[in-house]
Amino acid sequence: MDQHRSGCPINLTLEILGDGWSLIVIRDVMFGNRRHFRELLGQSEEGIASNILSARLKRLLAEGLLVKHPDPTHRQKSIYSLTEAAIQLVPLLVQMGAWGRRHTPVSRELSIRAQLLEEGGAQMSADFMDELRHIHLGAPAPEKSVLAGLQDAYLRVVAGQTDVGTTS
Repeated sequence: MDQHRSGCPINLTLEILGDGWSLIVIRDVMFGNRRHFRELLGQSEEGIASNILSARLKRLLAEGLLVKHPDPTHRQKSIYSLTEAAIQLVPLLVQMGAWGRRHTPVSRELSIRAQLLEEGGAQMSADFMDELRHIHLGAPAPEKSVLAGLQDAYLRVVAGQTDVGTTS
């Protein structure tokens, strides 16, 4: 049985997610819809090393935050999917993004999704979680895609449009 420093829920959460990469990997699967090892390795803004990514994926699988299935389109590839436990991290990630926007020197293009999720409140987070359940768990498709809206806002900011989101 695993030994824990204490039974405190914050401590136990940090024991799973408190390293420098686990939440970044979850973020990339969640917000970037990166589902293959090569996508996670090559498209991460932070430039994760392959050995670190491999170790984090194994840990997230062991902790029940990701599942891995064979890719039906390619024999040697696997597809990573979020579990319900990982999907329930959305409100935490929204709050982390909101805190980061207020207290760190973020870039406009990498913070627009956090801004929109914060402004969208609990309903937008719930809708996003429903969409993630559709993508990763096979739940029915929602009427509207939060992920597509967040990606559209990101692309508009990258393209230099200034009318994205509200001023803050």
